[in-house]
Amino acid sequence: MGRLFGEFSVGQRFVTPARTITEFDIASFSGLTGDYNPVHTDEVFARATAFGGRIAHGPMGIGIAFGLASRLDLIDGTVVALLGVTWDFRAPVRAGDTIRAVIDVTEKRDVKDPKRGLLGLAFTILDQDDRVVQEGTARLLMRRERHPSGSWGAVTEGDEGVQTG
Repeated sequence: MGRLFGEFSVGQRFVTPARTITEFDIASFSGLTGDYNPVHTDEVFARATAFGGRIAHGPMGIGIAFGLASRLDLIDGTVVALLGVTWDFRAPVRAGDTIRAVIDVTEKRDVKDPKRGLLGLAFTILDQDDRVVQEGTARLLMRRERHPSGSWGAVTEGDEGVQTG
């Protein structure tokens, strides 16, 4: 279960594990979104562009950055809503690149609902050469208390309801 609003503080920094982008990732993103732009899907076409070959879809990086944040268990089950994103694409990402995200807490403030708080995060996506390929910010509405059904992985006393292999 992710962190609650009160478990974050401005200035915290988190570094995610790395992940290698695959041909399958790019093809899957094309199919999922319907974006078959030839710069992503046609090597011959893409070689003739300024990129010199196929590149991953820019928005795929945003999704992967949030997925990498999930691997750190930062916001799973504790984020109420994604309120906004601003994003810049600095360099292309290609199949075979290995990326990771550096996530900084930049904002933390109360909102009208006392059960929630607003959290600002800055994301920097780096490739295997520590080159910034994407960066952006996100504003999240976060829970201050655990959701009643958000107890996956919890250990309870006794074995009632516990099934084993």
